Amino acid sequence: MVKAGSGALTFGVPSSPGVPEDFAKHTLTVDFNNIESVQAAFDEHGDDIACIIVEPVAGNMNCIPPVEGFLEGLRSICDKYNSVLIFDEVMTGFRVSRGGAQERYGVMPDLTCLGKVIGGGMPVGAFGGKKDILTHIAPTGPIYQAGTLSGNPVAMAAGLAALTQIAQNGLYDSIFENTQILAEGIRDAAHKHGIPMTINVAGSMFGIFFTDVDKVVNYQQATSCNTEQFNAFYHGMLEEGVYLAPASFEAGFVSKAHDIEIVKVTIEAADRVFAKVAHL
Repeated sequence: MVKAGSGALTFGVPSSPGVPEDFAKHTLTVDFNNIESVQAAFDEHGDDIACIIVEPVAGNMNCIPPVEGFLEGLRSICDKYNSVLIFDEVMTGFRVSRGGAQERYGVMPDLTCLGKVIGGGMPVGAFGGKKDILTHIAPTGPIYQAGTLSGNPVAMAAGLAALTQIAQNGLYDSIFENTQILAEGIRDAAHKHGIPMTINVAGSMFGIFFTDVDKVVNYQQATSCNTEQFNAFYHGMLEEGVYLAPASFEAGFVSKAHDIEIVKVTIEAADRVFAKVAHL
């Protein structure tokens, strides 16, 4: 997970402690947004690769959307080698569109994983996919799956309420518009004070990168950003009463509660903070 990008990147660990080598050796890590590296792995190990697991929009090395053709390439490779394509939509589910990243980018995985977003923020997860795979799960198949909180009535009620809300026509329009305004506003405020910055936006997800690179599209670029400037910005925004994710490798999210007035106040706060950061 860490090699693929996660919150643990903040600690600079090259791999995930606690995972036995005997497990890790069965996993191949390839570069996000680099279909050639995926193809090279399949050229060498294709007949033995059971699946590809990917965040369709990487949210654990900040917010990095897929480049054109990347998700389509994964789908094509999986079809060719009869491997399962699994989308981890824990972050992207309901955030980049009502139907998740698979709807936004028009690429259908074989399995989808969803997290607490499906329960309105309550502790719940879900997975779904094609019938010929899911029929292997009990009671129709031999693979047992259960959990202490599975079907928890409070989580299910919260989830039903959330799903009812997002089914409203036009709900996403203002959220996506405000996300774009917020990200561009923060970037423009940084540039105003001579601070290099680029942004990524995917629906209601956004990422700000303290870098002079035009577009951040991979892990190497994300980990080469100026973390000292980010830390100064983060603490400055805290003093302004704005709470952002505390690590430069975490994506940001905008919700319906963040109306245009909140967006404007946040951009104004960022402008004041950048005025200070520029002199550090």
